[in-house]
Amino acid sequence: METVAMEKDIGSTTISPEVLHKIARLTTLSVQGVSRMSTGRSALEKIFTRGDYSGVSIQLKGDQVYVDIYVILMSNFNVRDVSREIQSRISRAISEMVGLEVGGVTIHVMDIDFSA
Repeated sequence: METVAMEKDIGSTTISPEVLHKIARLTTLSVQGVSRMSTGRSALEKIFTRGDYSGVSIQLKGDQVYVDIYVILMSNFNVRDVSREIQSRISRAISEMVGLEVGGVTIHVMDIDFSA
């Protein structure tokens, strides 16, 4: 006779959108070559949203997370390399920290910082 381990349903976990924004924002800022986040949002959106979501837009479609990142990069770094590193790190961080599948991470380079 074969035994089957039954998993007991003990409840659910809800993840606040603020958590996903913070993960994406802090992960982006940790990438070498990122000067700072850009707002990437209209003045009206800033008025009607809580928290510091500067530079991050999150959309949930089905079971996947789609992230838009708005950044200002440093002039002495390769834009494509920095962008790919941001995409990779955000995808990994969201997958590992909250267990959600990332459908895409789109990087919007809003400006280049030549002050360095």
